[in-house]
Amino acid sequence: MVVRQYNDELKYLEKINDHCWRIKKGFQPNMKVEGVFYVNKTLEKLMLDELRNSCRPGAIGGFLPGVKQIANVAALPGIVGRSVGLPDVHSGYGFAIGNMAAFDMNDPKSVVSPGGVGFDINCGVRLLRTNLFEKDVLPVKEQLAQSMFDHIPVGVGSKGIIPMNARDLEEALEMGMDWSLREGYIWAEDKEHCEEYGRMLNADPSKVSMRAKKRGLPQVHALVQMEKAMKRDNIEVNDRQLACAHIHSQEGQDYLKSMAAAANFAWVNRSSMTFLCRQAFAKQFHSSPDDLDMHVIYDVSHNIAKVEEHIVDGKQKTLLVHRKGSTRAFPPHHPLIPVDYQLTGQPVLIGGTMGTCSYVLTGTETGMKETFGSTCHGAGRALSRAKSRRNIDYTEVLYKLEAQGISIRVASPKLVMEESPESYKNVTDVVDTCHAAGISKKCIKLRPIAVIKG
Repeated sequence: MVVRQYNDELKYLEKINDHCWRIKKGFQPNMKVEGVFYVNKTLEKLMLDELRNSCRPGAIGGFLPGVKQIANVAALPGIVGRSVGLPDVHSGYGFAIGNMAAFDMNDPKSVVSPGGVGFDINCGVRLLRTNLFEKDVLPVKEQLAQSMFDHIPVGVGSKGIIPMNARDLEEALEMGMDWSLREGYIWAEDKEHCEEYGRMLNADPSKVSMRAKKRGLPQVHALVQMEKAMKRDNIEVNDRQLACAHIHSQEGQDYLKSMAAAANFAWVNRSSMTFLCRQAFAKQFHSSPDDLDMHVIYDVSHNIAKVEEHIVDGKQKTLLVHRKGSTRAFPPHHPLIPVDYQLTGQPVLIGGTMGTCSYVLTGTETGMKETFGSTCHGAGRALSRAKSRRNIDYTEVLYKLEAQGISIRVASPKLVMEESPESYKNVTDVVDTCHAAGISKKCIKLRPIAVIKG
């Protein structure tokens, strides 16, 4: 394989404006559409440095740079519009994390790719409100943080949040938040403020292998099947990690049904955490969650593929939209967002790091046209987990957080290093870029006073 020099690579990249770059066809083989990525000056440097480093002699191993991954996705069969990199984009498995792409459901060649969903299916963010003020919480924040840490199991290998036998698991995979509602763990109105109302109806738990059920890894089971389907159907991709199958093939449908089941389980998980969080607050403030107004503002999904209606080249099309490390951001008056948010647009929840702010954005019409109603999902990693563990002293991170007045409870020192603010891009850079590009709009800035990590 011929490795191009960095200056030759740059010939395929074009800066459209201060916050957007085009990736021209030809940058990677067989590109069917162009790529695009959103950045400001700081994020642009990170993207281009990553590309430059990959051009050095002897630069092998690890993931491809994000720009190349966005371009490889642009070569997948059935893709429409553009392969989009959001401002928090960074290298991942197959698709970059922060890369979204849409495929025409009516094109028999169109594919679904597990690499475009990610291993943490429906990893997401939920925002709850209370009627408490900071002055009510500050005097007891240490006790409150400890109470939440005690109530909510954290860490890999921790037992399920709500005890479930095999039958419960099957039903939760099929029913999502309807299972939580039946069991009395959520308020009926919680569902109204979740994407898909907390349940994907095409879920089929029988498509999730026993091993996957035990370990939460339907992805690995699917990749093996898809590699076989690719040989049978002569599907060619630029990167083996982009294993895929035609959407309407048996393998494609099986994957979507198992993905939906995993997504449903993630909603059950977040609902269970909501239940336990409400319990912790109620206990601390000697009140009921109802009296504390602990309503769900919204629950967003990352790492998911969904069937949606969008306008492409002036025509309405049914698309399978892959959002890996990106958030749906529908505009005001869109029929799929709750009545409460019809005038504002869908809330978009952007988690910062342990020591930085988080944001609530809203969806826009520009985003609908340019990114199929998608925006960033967080700060986006600047250092890999392994690099973070090598380069960062966890005691220093804890000291800094304490100096900022942030109470912290964490399952292991390793997590402190992996999730430290230094491991991530600046979330304000990311959010400001989305706002400047018009693909979502800044609405509320949130500041942490306590953090629980598991």
